[in-house]
Amino acid sequence: MSKADLHLVNAADEIERQFRSVMRRLAGGVSVITAGRGDDITGMTVTSLTSLSAAPPRLLVSINRQASSFSLIDRHRLFGVNILGSDQQELAARFSNGKLKGKQRFEGISWFSGTAGVPLLDNSLATIECQVEEIIERHSHGIVVGSLLGFDLSHRLSGLVYWNGQYVDIDDDSDLNELANRSVPLAHAR
Repeated sequence: MSKADLHLVNAADEIERQFRSVMRRLAGGVSVITAGRGDDITGMTVTSLTSLSAAPPRLLVSINRQASSFSLIDRHRLFGVNILGSDQQELAARFSNGKLKGKQRFEGISWFSGTAGVPLLDNSLATIECQVEEIIERHSHGIVVGSLLGFDLSHRLSGLVYWNGQYVDIDDDSDLNELANRSVPLAHAR
């Protein structure tokens, strides 16, 4: 049996359940990945977004290959990233609601088409338009490498984080001041 054939799951899927519990301890910034053009658009809430490099500017996002967003990203080779603020929990919930499909997720909210044509959400902390550089398919997900086509940065400094199965606000002033008051200088390496 090759390593690719090994599965760490018993009949009760206990290892998968425990792994999910472990990963919930890792806080993740909340973003909405948007894809498509015209009337064929969709989006999904993710915490699996991370930077790959600054020179050249690249990012990674992991998307389940069964998600509707994945097929549109694969087809159009473009996607949008919408980094959510602390006041956008309802938006995060909307784009993770399995009952809403495609364009329904955009109904009643403020959005616009970016220069590359992908839908972008108004009032995000930051929006990024990306071209797909590569998709690495592993197991149930595709790791999408995006090269930046353009971005917009808000002046707001309040973020939304998902941790331990719930949304957590990071407030711009009070949390940062509290953290600054608690910080301890790092020892210098000798």
